[in-house]
Amino acid sequence: MQIHITDVFLRDGLQDENVIVSTTDKLAIADALLAAGVKRLEVASFVNPARVPQMGDAAQVLAGLPAGSGATFTSLALNGKGIVRAVAAGATNIQVVTSASQAHSSANAGSSIEQALESLAADVAAHPGINFFAGISTAFTCPFEGEIEPGHLLRVVRAFKAMGITQIGLADTLGTTPTGRLMDSVRHIQDAEPELTYYLHLHNAHGQALTTVDAAIEAGITRFDSALGGYGGCPFAPGAAGNLATEELVAHLHAAGHETRIDETALNRAVLLGRDAVSNSPALPASALTGH
Repeated sequence: MQIHITDVFLRDGLQDENVIVSTTDKLAIADALLAAGVKRLEVASFVNPARVPQMGDAAQVLAGLPAGSGATFTSLALNGKGIVRAVAAGATNIQVVTSASQAHSSANAGSSIEQALESLAADVAAHPGINFFAGISTAFTCPFEGEIEPGHLLRVVRAFKAMGITQIGLADTLGTTPTGRLMDSVRHIQDAEPELTYYLHLHNAHGQALTTVDAAIEAGITRFDSALGGYGGCPFAPGAAGNLATEELVAHLHAAGHETRIDETALNRAVLLGRDAVSNSPALPASALTGH
C-alpha cells in the first residue's frame, strides 16, 4: 500500500527546541528531505513570534524553498492574522488548527474552541484560492482535561467540514493515548463523516506510535505526520512527547511491505543534518523562554 508521509521537523520539530535554527540551515534540511524523496513538508508556522520565536523567519523560509520540486510545502496558522501573513508570504497550502479541549485552546490559541472556529470560518471564506486543511490538537487526550470524548471531537470535525475543509488531521499531542482508545475515536469519526480524508499526527511518549500506525492503516488511513529524529512537541501542552520519527516510520512501513518512495539512506543523512543544526544553533535568550 502507498503511504504518504508529511515531515514536520521544520515546524513542529523545531518549535519546541530552545534554540534558533537559521533560515539557511532550515533550507538545507528541506533540500535533504526532498533529496530523500519526501514530497510533503510542513515548513513554517505563522504564529506570534513573541510566543514561538523559533518560527520568526517563516516568510523567509517559504521564500527560499526550491520552485519546481514537485513537493507540497505546508504552513500552519492559528488565526486570521496568521493566515494573512502566510498568504502574503506566498503560502498556498495552509493548515488551520484548533484544539479539541477548551483548556488547551486557551493555552495554545488564546481563545475558546467556539471562538477559534467561528473566527477561522470567516478567515477561510475570505481566501477562496488557498488550499486549506485542518489539524485538531489534543484530539484524544488533553494535558489539562484528560480523555476527549469522541462525540466532542466529532463536533470539531463537523465545524471544519462546514468551512469546506475535507482533509483533517487528528493529533495525539501528548503521545499517551492507548492505541485501542485512539482507534475507537477514529472509527467514530470515520463512521459519522466517511467522505472526509483523515490523517494522524502521532507523538510517541510510550513508544506505541508505530502500533497505532498499523491499526490506522487497517482502518484505511494512509497519511501520517512525522519528524526527523523524533523532534518536536507542543510548548503549550505540558508533557507533550516528541513526534514519531520519520526514519523509524519509513523503516517500519518498508518492513511491512508498504511503499513510501522515500530512500532510507538519504533520509538518514537528513536526520544527521537536522541533529547538527539543533546542536549547533544558538540558544534562545532567557526572556524568550517565558512563553514556554
